[in-house]
Amino acid sequence: MPHMMFIEQDGTEHKVDAPVGLSVLEIAHKHDIDLEGACEGSLACATCHVIVDPDWAAKLSTPTDDEEDMLDLAFGLEKTSRLGCQIVMTDELDGLVVRLPRKS
Repeated sequence: MPHMMFIEQDGTEHKVDAPVGLSVLEIAHKHDIDLEGACEGSLACATCHVIVDPDWAAKLSTPTDDEEDMLDLAFGLEKTSRLGCQIVMTDELDGLVVRLPRKS
């Protein structure tokens, strides 16, 4: 099974199992990682904002216009910011690293 790493703002790392077909948001919830997802992955908010490690950013599909619009609402936006609900785990993403942004 693929794995991925969540890095909290304080540097705490969580290496977790990341089943293929689940979104980063779903994986976070499965492992009690503090990633909100207020709209439950329906692409109607930006509360599952994550910052993808630059080494992994180019391996992801291009964000849709709808995702880009929602990201405009995110706090602490960075060049590799994405919505966790829009990153779906594949075997090719085994080892994916994302950082959780500051809350405010």
